[in-house]
Amino acid sequence: QVQLVESGGGLVQAGGSLRLSCVASGSIFSINSMGWYRQAPGKQRELVAHITSGGSTNYADSVKGRFTISRDNDKNTVYLQMNSLKPEDTAVYYCRALYSVLGNYWGQGTQVTVSS
Repeated sequence: QVQLVESGGGLVQAGGSLRLSCVASGSIFSINSMGWYRQAPGKQRELVAHITSGGSTNYADSVKGRFTISRDNDKNTVYLQMNSLKPEDTAVYYCRALYSVLGNYWGQGTQVTVSS
């Protein structure tokens, strides 16, 4: 059974940093791409950053220059380094993995709260 487990969320002051991790397990099939999404109260879930198996990345305009996504293919792990955090970054952050055969899977989410 496929599982995505996120970690690294928490409470931080504005201007601070956090590093999120997401480990995918439970499948022998390869993962095409992985990404981070976030959902703030009363808002739709939105893409934060995305990375392919080849290392190509894209970011939401709101996080460009502040967040960095990276990936360890051997460990089926994706990271999100978040710097210069702002109160508007407060949300539940979700990891997503697109498997070549199995399709999309989501993690349970990790809360990030940025205080002003």
